[in-house]
Amino acid sequence: MNNQIREIALAAKNALPVLAAASAAQKNAALLAAADEIVQNKQKILQANERDLRSLKCSVPAPMRERMVLNEARVTAMADGLKKIAQLPDPVGQILKTWTAPAGFTIEKVTVPLGVLCVIYESRPNVTADAAALCLKSGNTVILRGGADAFNSSFAIWECLRDGLKKAGLPPECAQTVPDKSREAVGELLKLDDLIDVIIPRGGKSLIERLSKETKIPMFKHLAGVCHTFVEKNADAGMAAKVVVNAKMRRTSICGATETLLLDKNLPTESAKKVVDALINSGCEVRGDAFVQTLNPKVKPAAETDWGTEYLDAIINAGQVDGVAGAAAHIAKYGTAHTESIITSDAAAAEKFLNSVDSAVVMHNASTQFCDGGEFGFGGEIGISTGRLHARGPVALEQLVTFKYKVRGEGHVRK
Repeated sequence: MNNQIREIALAAKNALPVLAAASAAQKNAALLAAADEIVQNKQKILQANERDLRSLKCSVPAPMRERMVLNEARVTAMADGLKKIAQLPDPVGQILKTWTAPAGFTIEKVTVPLGVLCVIYESRPNVTADAAALCLKSGNTVILRGGADAFNSSFAIWECLRDGLKKAGLPPECAQTVPDKSREAVGELLKLDDLIDVIIPRGGKSLIERLSKETKIPMFKHLAGVCHTFVEKNADAGMAAKVVVNAKMRRTSICGATETLLLDKNLPTESAKKVVDALINSGCEVRGDAFVQTLNPKVKPAAETDWGTEYLDAIINAGQVDGVAGAAAHIAKYGTAHTESIITSDAAAAEKFLNSVDSAVVMHNASTQFCDGGEFGFGGEIGISTGRLHARGPVALEQLVTFKYKVRGEGHVRK
């Protein structure tokens, strides 16, 4: 198996110069052809997804099953996503800066692909299309390693990507998948620091922790999405209730879902109650501190371990804090630097929150579920990075390139 994995990575490395030099028109043609393949093979993809769903154990949590499900609308959305990415400006070859050095030669700072990317993900088969499209558009070859539970779905989607590359005259090795479901296959990938330039994981905390321990390859990562929404004392109660319910309940299984509601201690009690009642009426379980438990008899006591938990389910923690400073302190203690939001009509309080909370994305009067590359106008994302180096927040086309310097002289020699 180790030879097979290495051969896949080597083929991706060998295909890189071709893709990196490809024109925007050729890369776009590949994406559009892949989109057509997905539409034409919709039933094949759905049948593969059905095989995956049948093989799931009965004990699989509902949010994980929901992430895996494909239907006609979701398959169509995948194809539309490829078309949208094809319409975006090419991030490769952009001249960021030009200047003349003291010695007289000229220098250009120009964007280039990162190299060979390895995307390791769980559950969501649509990531196969989204991740590959962003990698290919940004001139990076990619090795896709989806979860064993969505193996058939991901493989069927990958076949469409491969055929799209062929139709555009690009090497099919530009986008590859690992034909092995075992954990050992991931272990072999993690050893290939001589061939793989960046690993991009999309999955739970255990996956990220494993990769961090087992590889020297650089990673874009986030350990978890423990996101917060803070309702400040000057918040409009109706707006707060609407935004908080959306932030938690629109899709509970995504990493941008709010997991903790923070209530300003000077927020009117009736406003706090309105927000908590709205959550409970929407079908959400609320686990609260002593104050929140007085607002509704259905509130359950929150344990210390709850505050740092990413539920990915219809469960939320709720607690009282002392203003913006208290909210920022709570987030710093229990958060994961993903996405946080403040609901308030006080512009000064909003700016204080946006400036003092150190997360990848901070929001004012908006649902945390807007933390998404598509919603940001990036055309899609390959994941959310909560780190500080190179990329932070939604990782899209602009984050999948680096740069190099082009120096042009006229026989210059250094004294």
